[in-house]
Amino acid sequence: MRHLSSSYSENVSTLDSLLRVRESFDIIKKPLQVGSDEVTFYYIDGFVKDGVMQKLMLSFTSLKELADKHLQGLECANDFLRKRVIYVESELTDSLDTMIQMVLSGATLMIGSRFGEYGIIIDSRSYPARETTEPQNDRVMRGPRDGFVETLISNTALIRRRVRSTSLTMSYYTVGKSSKSDVVLCYMADRADAAYVERISKKLKEIKTESLTMGHQSLAECLIRTRWYNPFPKIRTTERPDVAAAQLFEGSVLILMDNSPEAMILPTSIFDFMQESNDFYSPPLTGTYIRIVRYLIFALTLFAVPVWYLCYADPALVPDWFAFVLPSETGKLPVLAQLLIVEFVVDGLKMASMNTPDMLSNSLSVVGGLILGDFAVGVGWLIPEVIILMAFVAIANFSQRSYELGYAFKFMRILLLISVALFGLWGFFGGVVLIIALIATNRTVNGECSYLYPLIPFSARAFVSVFFRVKKKDITDHSAARSKP
Repeated sequence: MRHLSSSYSENVSTLDSLLRVRESFDIIKKPLQVGSDEVTFYYIDGFVKDGVMQKLMLSFTSLKELADKHLQGLECANDFLRKRVIYVESELTDSLDTMIQMVLSGATLMIGSRFGEYGIIIDSRSYPARETTEPQNDRVMRGPRDGFVETLISNTALIRRRVRSTSLTMSYYTVGKSSKSDVVLCYMADRADAAYVERISKKLKEIKTESLTMGHQSLAECLIRTRWYNPFPKIRTTERPDVAAAQLFEGSVLILMDNSPEAMILPTSIFDFMQESNDFYSPPLTGTYIRIVRYLIFALTLFAVPVWYLCYADPALVPDWFAFVLPSETGKLPVLAQLLIVEFVVDGLKMASMNTPDMLSNSLSVVGGLILGDFAVGVGWLIPEVIILMAFVAIANFSQRSYELGYAFKFMRILLLISVALFGLWGFFGGVVLIIALIATNRTVNGECSYLYPLIPFSARAFVSVFFRVKKKDITDHSAARSKP
């Protein structure tokens, strides 16, 4: 650990050099005369609260001296901090690395002519932030309308507002050699599995990376052993503080990160992705109906197209009363090629919609889909049955909010189609077995938590709550069962 020297002039030169004050216009150096003594402030323009620092500097200039004349070094700095620095967030440090990091994080560093190697950190930072509006991809008909933002301290405050318990723990970490990103591990000490919390904490400390440029996604890739062939998501995220608070009461662990408006929820199972806030803001019967419908519709996005193609490839499997699903015409292209082409076209329309101005995006997607679909059917490239099936799949995919899970099911649907085209009925069953194997072997952050909980390990109460929105008399902690391999 590096330290400053006992010479004030040397310390000023050292900090000027390390912070590169002359090269960076936004790093401000502010000398201030305090009686016969002198102090120097270092801060970044745009991060400090101007009103707070102006009042502090005015109070400092009214002093005759930093402290009693016989006080030097640690004693002088400590006396000045206790008697003169009238701000709620301030501390004393002798670590040069801590001083540099805090300045670059937005805090204010103050060194004095009689402080020696010690400096005072005044945490008067104020990050630019947007309003805590409702998340666009996780809206509710009833309930609060606030959401996480890119400022870490605002997100922790939103959770604290809902969880007023002394067992709520916010552990701070710094990740990234260059970025030094602020990361917080959040959990309820009396509900979360202590061994699981320790494993996550150890992983955060052991991360060796230059920066976390992509926010929580970069952090997730550092925490999880890469398995590129398994597309199923390993971490559930939320932008809603009420969801995050509810997960804490159920024994989950959250990871919050500065510059990211999402909270990572750990551990995660595949059934967690199918739960939504609207289920809990509705009466139990209504919430149960909505949840079951969501499961059925999303299951159809995986199996409807492969089963239809299997019936087309082997008409003997189709009973007479169901024969109307078979197309009377096949078009100029093979049916398998038609299905795959429409899969790619739908993604193309999604990307075009994402890059289109908001006022035009919806109309462009609808008009583009209608024009392309009508033209393709008119010239005989595609048949109407293919258009109807793929339109249903594209719309039904939005019955759940995780786009990662949606793409995972998309890849599995393509896998089933190709398996059916190659091996028929046996290919369909083989593809289903392969999908189950991929889900069962998908590992979450700690590499031990089952992705199929509450099936593995089995928990009857948790399994019932997966499909039925029952009224709970109390909140049961399932984290210990989740953490079993």
